[in-house]
Amino acid sequence: MRKVCCIFISCFIAHVAFAQNVASVNGKSISSKEFMWVYKKNHGGLTNATYQELSNYLDLYINFKLKVIDAKAVNLDADTAYKKEINGYESALKKQKKTSPKNVDYDFIMNEYREGVLMFNISERKIWSKSQENESELHNLYTKNKSQYAGKSYEEARGDVIASYQDELETAWIKTLRNKYSVKINQDELRKLAKP
Repeated sequence: MRKVCCIFISCFIAHVAFAQNVASVNGKSISSKEFMWVYKKNHGGLTNATYQELSNYLDLYINFKLKVIDAKAVNLDADTAYKKEINGYESALKKQKKTSPKNVDYDFIMNEYREGVLMFNISERKIWSKSQENESELHNLYTKNKSQYAGKSYEEARGDVIASYQDELETAWIKTLRNKYSVKINQDELRKLAKP
């Protein structure tokens, strides 16, 4: 009987903890507070969002988190240059009077910066450098989709071709990450955050 009670209590606690999160990515929770802080910051302070707007943004945010996990999987967070950059940013942030380690937003700001740098670094490896170095793939993409470039030569359309190739690389990468790592979305919590 005691075992059953312990299991029930453990399940209840896990349910309550998950209920305050909008999602989890590879077992790491995204709290409602974190998600709304990021949403508000990237939407000019607006918090009146419909369920669909929040759902679309959560999808993008999950993709961001997956890239960060991928960066950590290849130890980019252990890189000396990365650590130096983060320490420099944190020192500068601490010198600001309005943002200190005691400020509620401080942890969110530091986490966003850490993860943003990791996402940038892994994107450089997985997408941006590949699109600059793979001239034959760019030519193939141009030839295959020539009608989309409004009669422009390859040289004239190269910037657009690179952007299309980067989109293809990112789409394939995100698909791989979503298959590799678990993603759970708490639709009920997301609905609570939405404003009709």
